[in-house]
Amino acid sequence: MPLLGKGLRPGFGVRLPGSSKPHLYSETFTVRRHWGAIGALAVFNIIFAIPAVLTFQEASDLWQQRDGLFSVITALFLTFWLVGWSLGLLTMTAILMVLLFGREQISASHGELTVELGLPFIGLLMRYDAASIRNLRIQVPEKNSGTSWRGSHAVFDYGDDTFEFGIDLAEEGLQKIAERIETATGIRLRRGEARAEELAPQPDPEPVAPPQRLAPTASLEPLSLASPSSLLLIAANIVPLAGAVLWNWDLGLLMLLYWAESAVIGLFNVCKMVVIGKWLALGAAPFFLAHFGGFMAIHFLFIYTLFLGGMNESPAAPDSLQQVTALFLDIWPALLALFISHGFSFFHNFVGREEYRQRTVRTQMTEPYSRIIFMHMVIIFGGALSMMLGDITPVLMGVIVLKTGIDLRAHLKQHSEEGADKAG
Repeated sequence: MPLLGKGLRPGFGVRLPGSSKPHLYSETFTVRRHWGAIGALAVFNIIFAIPAVLTFQEASDLWQQRDGLFSVITALFLTFWLVGWSLGLLTMTAILMVLLFGREQISASHGELTVELGLPFIGLLMRYDAASIRNLRIQVPEKNSGTSWRGSHAVFDYGDDTFEFGIDLAEEGLQKIAERIETATGIRLRRGEARAEELAPQPDPEPVAPPQRLAPTASLEPLSLASPSSLLLIAANIVPLAGAVLWNWDLGLLMLLYWAESAVIGLFNVCKMVVIGKWLALGAAPFFLAHFGGFMAIHFLFIYTLFLGGMNESPAAPDSLQQVTALFLDIWPALLALFISHGFSFFHNFVGREEYRQRTVRTQMTEPYSRIIFMHMVIIFGGALSMMLGDITPVLMGVIVLKTGIDLRAHLKQHSEEGADKAG
């Protein structure tokens, strides 16, 4: 597909099963079969499928057993690994399907030409105003060029761009296609240069990619300590402080709470990716969940061993899962408060202030890590200090206050005009 200029552009769409509409003229071109490439890709597909099947069976067995915390964590890790691995496998399978069953179809009706590239049950559509199609002609591509797979094919001018369709077309065949397009559309295809209005900048079509970055506006003024989301963040962090003072929370409960907060951050990060990328999030969000989920699973095992179960207790013990479940019930008020804080920031700042216009899916995918890793390094340092001093309540209070300060600073920086610009 060419890099689109600023002039007249086609409309884009997706054909799903059952969404086809009748046309006055339609013709299908079958993608040429390269059996060497098909065979090689099929072999790689089988090789990549074997560990996927084995991992699925192992994860399924662990989910059915659930006889301890370790089995659940292992099942989670394998599941997230399988999601990441399956993305590559699905991509290879899609390419193989295109090589085997790929097709291109042109359709014409009532002033419009549609070119579809895909499979019999799904395809990507490009729609053209027949009155603006110019200079339809045959082109023979150079060997090993990006369009060499087409052989001789049709090209036409549209605005200030050139588009193509067809596979192994001859001059006589193109003349018949042109006549049928003209009959179906009721428009005679033009020759010559583009009109001035066809070269003028056009409004963006319905987006199929992330919105382009916009210049900062007045609505993106930096947040302050008095901002609603900042005050709610402070209030949410007071709950674990009350837990340490009033309910005698120990270091393990605090570590469990902040691990769960990291999971909440990851959840809302997926929501942000969906807002930014829309359809692109169908591929990016599972990839993020795969590596972030695996990181969280191993991170939890580390926290359990050092701060919850102790060095002498095994997470494989039959009652370890029930013990951790009970711990989550102990911290639910603080976890709910943190969830509300992050949720309010998402809807009020990211969506309400339209901060998503400054972001891309790629940068949003990595954003949680720096905040989470730095936050937990501070907490682990404070936890080690509290274990050395013995009387942990004052130290835990200091850790919570320090964590709140760091969290608040990161929050203000992230939602400032400068932070939004860097994130984009």
